[in-house]
This record gives sequence, structure tokens and C-alpha cells, in this order.
Amino acid sequence: MKNRALKDLLYEQVGRIGKAVSSPKRLELLELLAQGEKTVEHLAAELSIDVKLASAHLKALKAARLVESRRDGKFMVYRLSGPDVARLWVRLREVAETHLVELRLALDEMTTHRGQMAAVGRDALLTQARRGEVTVIDVRPRAEFEAAHLPYARSLPVGELQQRLAELPRDKEIVAYCRGPFCLLSDEAAALLLAKGYRVRKLLDGVSEWQAAGLPLEQASAS
Repeated sequence: MKNRALKDLLYEQVGRIGKAVSSPKRLELLELLAQGEKTVEHLAAELSIDVKLASAHLKALKAARLVESRRDGKFMVYRLSGPDVARLWVRLREVAETHLVELRLALDEMTTHRGQMAAVGRDALLTQARRGEVTVIDVRPRAEFEAAHLPYARSLPVGELQQRLAELPRDKEIVAYCRGPFCLLSDEAAALLLAKGYRVRKLLDGVSEWQAAGLPLEQASAS
């Protein structure tokens, strides 16, 4: 009986993680926080929920030790408790994509209806970017770019893209990425660039996928 009680306790503790990530909104919070620390207000706006509900979801994630918080004046700022939490989100999504046909169909539909963007392989992208054969743009908010970004990428937030088109070369292919395969910022950027006559592809990876694959990231504000 003593051994049974101990095993129950072990599984119960692991189950705390499963319970914490059982909410779609909490999964999205992990994806957002994998891009860098954010205030409760910012997270609530991203998720289109009120601050009170966002705080409740963050409290559940904090209880499972998946996120940490700090106070910055009147704001509460949250971050992931470690890079392994970002990898957990990536692995969960990959398992879901492998086993759930509904998820694969939804991803295919999203890509198909966004100009049929082709995925770019990681190794090929690194090689092409290093040689200057493609221009990689990070269309996330600049603060997320500064926290971590892919090698050779330049910061070009989607909201600034229309005004900064002159910064992009016409004679090279553009590769746009954002927060991962569920993120639509790169789709929006790709649609705009296609309409302006650029050759563009969407990278399905974000920094979390890159990190989970053991590939290098950079931290810098230079674009």
C-alpha cells in the first residue's frame, strides 16, 4: 500500500502539468511567452479575453511552475520558467499534428488559403541565408525579435511592412516567419509582399521550433 500511495503521488505530480496545459488559451499563452516576457494586459489583448480571465489562466500555469512573474511598477510581467517549457509546447503540438487529422487539415487549409506558401527547410534556410541568397524577415513585434530570433533575420514587424518595403531587395526571395505554424502574422506579410510583386515564402518555424530542434538563435536589436 505504501508503494501504491507513492506511485499515485508521482503520477499526480506529473498530472499537474497535464492539467495546467489542458486549456487551449493556456497553450496559446505558452506560445506567446515563448517569444519573450509580457504583461498580463498584453497577453489578454493577444488572446482577445479580459484581464481577469488571462490572470486566472496565468495563475494556473504558475501553480504548475510553468511560468514565473515579476512586478514592474503597476504591471505584472510573466515569462516562461525555462526553455524546456517552450519545448514542451512544441512537442505537444507536434504529437497533436501527428495523430490528429483534424489539425493537419486545418493547417493545410490555412496554408492553401494564404497563397499556398511552401515550407522552407531549416538546413536549407540557414545555408541560403548565410550565402545571402534569401532575405529572412521576422514579422513579430520588435521586442520579440530582440528577445530571440533566427540567425541572419532582420526585424520587420508586419505593422511596419507597408512603409518599409524599400528596405527589401527585389532580386532575392523573401522568407517570412513569426511565432510558428499557428501564427498568421507571416501569412499577412506574405500576402502583402506577393501583392507588391515580391517572391516570398513562409517559414513554418518560429524561435520555439528552432530551439527545440537544437538550432542556434540570436539575441540582438540589429535588423
